[in-house]
Formats: sequence, C-alpha cells, structure tokens
Amino acid sequence: MGLAENGAEGYAAAFHKGLGEAGFVDHQNTTIEYHWLNGQYDGLPALMADLVRRRVAVIATPAATRAALAAKDATATVPIVFAIGFDPVKLGLVTSLARPGGNVTGFNWLTTEVTTKRLALLRGLMPKAVRVAVLVNPANPTSAETTVHGVTEAAHALGLQVQLIKATTANEINAAFAALAGERPDAVLVAPDAFFYSRRVQIANLGDAQK
Repeated sequence: MGLAENGAEGYAAAFHKGLGEAGFVDHQNTTIEYHWLNGQYDGLPALMADLVRRRVAVIATPAATRAALAAKDATATVPIVFAIGFDPVKLGLVTSLARPGGNVTGFNWLTTEVTTKRLALLRGLMPKAVRVAVLVNPANPTSAETTVHGVTEAAHALGLQVQLIKATTANEINAAFAALAGERPDAVLVAPDAFFYSRRVQIANLGDAQK
C-alpha cells in the first residue's frame, strides 16, 4: 500500500524481487493487492476495515505513516509491516525497537535527524542564504509537524529564516510556487512525504523555473 502510484515502479519491482527471493510469486502462490492513496487519507479507516474483513495475510504500509497507524487501529491480529521516517515507539506502533511486540513490525529511517542534516547541508552549499521556504503537506501531519519542529530549531542555530508553505495536491504545489515567485526565498526545503516524492518532477521543474 503506497501513497502515490506515480514514481513507485522501482519500489514495486524491489518488493516483487524480495518476495520472489522468499518463495512468494505474484499470481502463482500469492496475490499482491495495491491501494494507491495519492495523498488522500480520509478513506484509510474504511480501507483497513475492508482488508481486515477479507482476512488478508499481511498489510504492508511503505512510506505511509498514517496508513500504518490506521492499520494498527483496525486490527490486532493481521501482521502489519511498516516503513516510516518517524519513531515508531513514540507513534505507538510498537512497544520498543528491540521487541516490537503485537502484530506490527518494520523499520524507520530517522527522518527528524535527516531533515536537520539536510538544512545544514543546504547552509553549507549556500552560505549566503538567509530565507528558506519549507514545503509541507498538512494532510500528513506527522511529517509536517516533525519537519517544522526540526527545521525551526536547526534554522535558529544556523541563522536562517523559515517560511512555511503548504500543499496537499498538485494544483496546490503550483500555487505555492507561484506565491514564492514574488517573494524569492533563497531555497526551498521539501518535507519528507510520499506524495511530494510522487510529484518530485513537478517540484523540481517549478524550482528550476524560478532561478
């Protein structure tokens, strides 16, 4: 289960490869069912309830924190495998990193620490930068809140000013960059979000157009 179909082909191929190495082949001895959310989270409770009702063998939620939380709320028995950027213990997904417990397991890639390092790297690449716009997705509050918190603290230490911009759809991304055209920030930092990843070409082209 992913947040966006666009750009997910590589992940799907790797997923199929890993399953194949474990002896599971789609349409032969197993069936893989994809649900592309495209950043739309409102339907998660109903979707998870349907999956549980149909007794799927496992629910995988790559790069989808809210999907992982919705899955955990929906079932205490169906195995859930997550891949998120935030502390799964603080989110309540697992009891501890060493002993997850329950029916939920997975991994995280320390988004908070990486976001702070990304801002420091930006500062190193652009030592004269003063104003940095931060693009967040309000529909993904975990990512948005964590990014804003981490960037705000890091920006203060680095002497940078942060301008928050929000977008939840492709049209809103266009509108956000149109608004930035008149304000001319020195750089744009994009929050870690699967929907933004799916729109990476759009975001890169919009940023390039403002040079």
